Amino acid sequence: MQTVFFFRKANAPWHHSIEELFDTIISALPGRVTPQRYVMKENSTGLWKRVYNTIDAARHQGEVNHITGDVHYIAILMKKYKTILTIHDLRILSSGGRLRIAVLKFFWFTLPARRVRYITVISEFIKKDLIEKTGIDSSKILVVHDCISPDIIPSPRKFNASKPVILQIGTTPNKNLHRVIPALERLDVTLIIIGKLTDEHLALLKQHNITWENHFNLPYSEVLDQYRKADIVLFASLYEGFGLPILEANAIGRPVIAGNNTSLPEVAGDAALIIDAENTEEIRQAVIQLISGEALRLKLINNGFENIKRFHPQTIGNKFADIYAQIVTS
Repeated sequence: MQTVFFFRKANAPWHHSIEELFDTIISALPGRVTPQRYVMKENSTGLWKRVYNTIDAARHQGEVNHITGDVHYIAILMKKYKTILTIHDLRILSSGGRLRIAVLKFFWFTLPARRVRYITVISEFIKKDLIEKTGIDSSKILVVHDCISPDIIPSPRKFNASKPVILQIGTTPNKNLHRVIPALERLDVTLIIIGKLTDEHLALLKQHNITWENHFNLPYSEVLDQYRKADIVLFASLYEGFGLPILEANAIGRPVIAGNNTSLPEVAGDAALIIDAENTEEIRQAVIQLISGEALRLKLINNGFENIKRFHPQTIGNKFADIYAQIVTS
């Protein structure tokens, strides 16, 4: 089955999460799939660049077409019964005026949904969110989880009980850093933060007297180095379409604290200490619990190694190959 994977044109060097995910999936596809990678010529900005991308994509269709995300609108001119669209989240609808949201909903979700055979989403949470916000027929939506990179291998580390290193992935508002920082006040820990800090974050770090490091715009290999340096991964996010940092921590062998919202419990299973991410004191107590509880840490680490088996690249690749086969044979 010749399958063309359509990718957005990245806006910045660090704008690569979808590309890395699908490159991993493509490399794990079974032999019955012949993949071809096609990158949009124009950034997804403005009307005319999007029109160009839509026409250009239509000229490069294959036996099966897979729109990998973030350029949903190119489905408009695709062959309806030969195309699938992956939707990663609906955050694009979370801000702006009513007219803007209505236009985005139509061109990013409603119209593309009418022009594809299947929509795949990365979690049951996103499926539910998509149905509630757009009314798309649930029978058209299939859940295929993200996969974990095969490059991540266990990296044992002796737990630093005297001053543990806590890793925080992300600084955007949904990453909840404004609660994580006060939760760590008076705890003898080092907080490593991946992502660019705002003035508000810097003021909070100073106010609560936190020992911290900050890194941003790192290549993925260096992000993984930060996981290896950590004793605990703290992912008290408020919104995640999937929550890949949980699996990355699981694969490296670090105990994880995760929020009890959106997709996080679905991804974590029993491989994270689940907390109310809106409760600063609960975040704090979870950190204390892991620092003092060796048995709990080891249990979460062992559960993590089991958990990632659900997200192996070959497992996900085979699920996509089965969908492509349905498209070709029907």
